Amino acid sequence: MSELVTGEAVALELRPAKLPSRALAVLLDLVVAMAAYLIVTIGLVAATAALDEAAQIAVSIASFVLLLVGGPIAVETLSHGRSLGKLAFGLRVVRDDGGPIRFRHALVRGAIGVVEILMTFGIVACIASLVSERGRRLGDVFAGTLVVRERIPAGRSAFVPPPPPWLAGRFSGLDLSAVPDGLWLAVRQYLTRMRQLDPQVGAAMAERLAHDLAARTGAPAPQGVPAAAYLAAVVHERQTRDARRAFAGGPAVAAVPGGPSGFGTGMPGVSGPVARHPGFPDRQAVPPSAAREERADRPATGFAPPA
Repeated sequence: MSELVTGEAVALELRPAKLPSRALAVLLDLVVAMAAYLIVTIGLVAATAALDEAAQIAVSIASFVLLLVGGPIAVETLSHGRSLGKLAFGLRVVRDDGGPIRFRHALVRGAIGVVEILMTFGIVACIASLVSERGRRLGDVFAGTLVVRERIPAGRSAFVPPPPPWLAGRFSGLDLSAVPDGLWLAVRQYLTRMRQLDPQVGAAMAERLAHDLAARTGAPAPQGVPAAAYLAAVVHERQTRDARRAFAGGPAVAAVPGGPSGFGTGMPGVSGPVARHPGFPDRQAVPPSAAREERADRPATGFAPPA
């Protein structure tokens, strides 16, 4: 596990990709690129049969550069680091700070990849990856990038604190289909590490993520609801929907706020009793009627007035 630190001082636990998985991903990309190159070459030979030899050579070189060099650069830029091979093996190219790559990163990786992968048959890339602590080839070193694994076993994921009980289920009508996986990952990483951040840094990150999430769902956060609580409630809603789909046909089980990780009442700075699941006998349960009465006594924003 490798810990990357973003510009907002958030530690991201990412797993650098190992050489075997990277080699297989590159091999799959090369097979696809070569197949496309051969098809295009056959078409160009038929189309340029009337040209002289110099023109045919120029067209062949141009097609080689565009397909085997420019193609991977364009794919990594448009997909933010996920080529066909990386997608198949659950890999992604990210910046050193964990952010998505841009055109200049893909350009440097592709240009240097011509030498260390195509011209040397991958020998230089393999040696550099074996020597590097995080498995980076020369293109990654000069571009400031890292290839990481996106598919991490669910049992190793950090615990996401639940939302305040009075926010649970409040966002059941949101359309979450337009929220990309990258944004979900960023929100989860923030929620699992927000207690480790400086309060000002954490608040700024929560506001930015809440704005991005609201833009994707088409519904802004309710007035007066803290950004961190809004993020936790939306993630809780997505988990509830996933659980409902996974256990379709069985008894409806709502996600339980709280849990064994000591996050008590949910978000920092939010007070209020927590309705516990009957399966936790050592914690005091709050009857549903009392919880409804307690929520009715709150203001429209859902916050309890300061004591």
